[in-house]
Amino acid sequence: MHVQLALLALGAFSVTGQSPGCQLLGTAVMPSFSQEGQITIGGVFYLHGKPGDSQNQFTDTPITMDCQGINFREFRLAQTMIFAIEEINNRTDILPGVTLGYKIYDTCASVTFSVRSAMALMNSYEEMRTDTSCSRPAAIKAIIGESSSTNTIAIATSVGPFHIPVISHFATCACLSDRRKYPTFFRTIPSDYYQSRALAQLVKRFGWTWVGAVRSDSDYGNNGMATFVEAANQEGICIEYSVKFHRTEPEKLLKVVEIIKSGTAKVVVAFLNLLEMNNLLEQLTVQNITGLQMVGTEGWITASSLVRPSSYRILGGSIGFAVTGAKISGLNEFLLQLNLSKNPNNTLLKDFWETAFQCSFTNETNSIYKTSCTGSESLKKLNNQYTDTSEIRITNNVYKSVHAIAHSLHNQLACTLEEGCAKSLNIEPWQVLDALKKVNFTLRTGERVFFDGNGDPAAKYDVVNWQLGPNGAVEFKAVGYYDATLPPGQQFVMSPVDMAWAGGQKQVSPTSVCSESCPSGTRKAVRRGKPVCCYDCVPCAEGEISNKTDSNDCIPCDLEYWSNEKRARCVLKTVEFLSFDEVMGIVLVIFSLFGTCLTVLVAVVFLAHKNTPIVRANNSELSFLLLFSLTLCFLCSLTFIGRPSQWSCMLRHTAFGVTFVLCISCVLGKTIVVLMAFRATLPGSNVMKWFGPPQQRLTVLAFTLIQVLICVLWLTLSPPFPNKNMKYYKDKVILECDVGSAVGFWAVLGYIGLLSLMCFVLAFLARKLPDNFNEAKFITFSMLIFCAVWITFIPAYVSSPGKFTVAVEIFAILASSYGLLFCIFMPKCFIILLQPELNSRKRLMGKMPTKSL
Repeated sequence: MHVQLALLALGAFSVTGQSPGCQLLGTAVMPSFSQEGQITIGGVFYLHGKPGDSQNQFTDTPITMDCQGINFREFRLAQTMIFAIEEINNRTDILPGVTLGYKIYDTCASVTFSVRSAMALMNSYEEMRTDTSCSRPAAIKAIIGESSSTNTIAIATSVGPFHIPVISHFATCACLSDRRKYPTFFRTIPSDYYQSRALAQLVKRFGWTWVGAVRSDSDYGNNGMATFVEAANQEGICIEYSVKFHRTEPEKLLKVVEIIKSGTAKVVVAFLNLLEMNNLLEQLTVQNITGLQMVGTEGWITASSLVRPSSYRILGGSIGFAVTGAKISGLNEFLLQLNLSKNPNNTLLKDFWETAFQCSFTNETNSIYKTSCTGSESLKKLNNQYTDTSEIRITNNVYKSVHAIAHSLHNQLACTLEEGCAKSLNIEPWQVLDALKKVNFTLRTGERVFFDGNGDPAAKYDVVNWQLGPNGAVEFKAVGYYDATLPPGQQFVMSPVDMAWAGGQKQVSPTSVCSESCPSGTRKAVRRGKPVCCYDCVPCAEGEISNKTDSNDCIPCDLEYWSNEKRARCVLKTVEFLSFDEVMGIVLVIFSLFGTCLTVLVAVVFLAHKNTPIVRANNSELSFLLLFSLTLCFLCSLTFIGRPSQWSCMLRHTAFGVTFVLCISCVLGKTIVVLMAFRATLPGSNVMKWFGPPQQRLTVLAFTLIQVLICVLWLTLSPPFPNKNMKYYKDKVILECDVGSAVGFWAVLGYIGLLSLMCFVLAFLARKLPDNFNEAKFITFSMLIFCAVWITFIPAYVSSPGKFTVAVEIFAILASSYGLLFCIFMPKCFIILLQPELNSRKRLMGKMPTKSL
């Protein structure tokens, strides 16, 4: 483009040899509205909606392009610029004594026309150029425009090298904040950098995690949607589809509508400018696609041109962001006083008049309007975007842009109310650019105007909702706001007002998710090949919980806790131990006490018949000691029942070990006495004097002390202690007594086993000795039972789970105790109580064995 300018300037060399000069090639581009002033401001708006259908064929001189379709909103923006300039010219506190002029060009929403308008503003094309030095300064000091980001990018790129500031009222593309590419660009509308992120927060607030996205195929739509997608991913929002189209691509628009129609997302984020949104609305209406929750941008959310009798079925309940507005005093009156009398030859104004009043100034038969225009029609009777000042958010931005330029000029020229402007009015655009960077003022509307380092204003938006008013008309109701200057987490605020949703419904907000929320007790499992928002709900494993909805992972419970049935919270594990309250504990207590009572009863019988031959012949002293030890054996089983504690754990194992050694020592003593007694009958034998009652007591004491010593060492070095065993069961805590030192535990059992084996061997050797006096056969049988019980105890003890380990140990104690009691004492009690005739010395010393024995 710069090369083209140079060629235009240098193409003025005369072929006849005349001196070179600046010469206009082609037809000058005339402004749509202009007014002379000491300082001129340029304006660029697409006053027409699109270029004409005529095309250059590149075979002859290009024809002047025409434009079609008056854009009433842009026309209002252009008139607002004129209003603001006239207002400043009539004020004495801003630029006193200085008159502002303007030149406003129509771009027809075309990038080509936008660049052409920028060139015209820079060079001030005129039909007759008198200055041929090619050294004229720029015709304007700043440019206001345009409404499209793409067109604004073209303008800012063209005039940037010449340091001419450009202030846009509606170009929101975040790319324009790049100071390296667009060093002279400013805007009075926030960047889409903030709006895109605010949209993601808005969608997240209502729980919509599965959305569709439609955008304009332009810098505005592409850049804005890219930022939204990034922010949506950070918020955990999934996008089912992201499609784009341009208003010049009707085929692509049909494909976009088909994708929307077939999609499952009930929420559509429409990052569209007004023209594309208008085209999309037409197709949605034709195909009767309703029930979609539309989320919009400032490009269309407050556009009254979209409000039609059939559009509320489609756009009713739409929600989105709109720039903040303000009431501009006098603007409505200024807009309505527009007429043709001031500029009767303005073709654009005539075109506006014909479109607004549906009439024609010509009598040509090809005119689409049959009614004739008089030029005196009243704008007060019109109801269109030009006369509707209820939503002047973008209009207010144009107003702020003009005042920003005026205040920068005011500061640069050092103007004061008393002395006027001190500096020369021959100000350069780069000076205005420097002043704009520092401008900071407050309008009469109360709004503060300033620009940050990127030329952007503070990001503030109203959250707007399409609702029906009391009179049935569509209203753009503010239901909240977004202020990027507030601290994080407080920027987005919704007001407590009723909302309208998709299609204008008043029910709760629609649901738009790929998968329903996972309840507590489950976790999300992403489906293979699908976005993260599409998942299955998998129940948490045992011992894990999720106590919130849509949990990504299950949390394992602490060691002493377990998940409840719903996997929603951790509860204390069931503590298991053999208690006195349960059936098994009660049964074992009964057998233990029964054995104790039975043993005491036997002792009473023996005590009552202590002088009888059968009691005296069976070593009454050792018998009573054995009965005492059996009583302790029955009672020590009770220490294994109940909640384990430090003392009970030490007591149960040591008491068991000592009492059983005492018991086996007594049995061993009785066995040795039997053997010694028959050895003493041999001629010349005096063996009994070496194993009399004192030796018997000493033997029992010695064997028992060894066990006591083992227990003392065990308790000293590594005693048993209560332990919470959580390895065997996942959902239970087994409260048990850990043996502490395994060596000590097996030493106690081993010592008992050694004595039992010794006793069994001796009793077996003495089982066939003559006379009824011999009780070795009963001891043999009792020790056989004892050893069998404790041999089977070991594997049962090792393999039994939880409280059953303790039950097995108690059973072994009781079984072996009952075995000793019944085998050794029951035959004697039978004779004493039921066959007393056999309880005589003659029968006991007789040579013939008694059948009862």
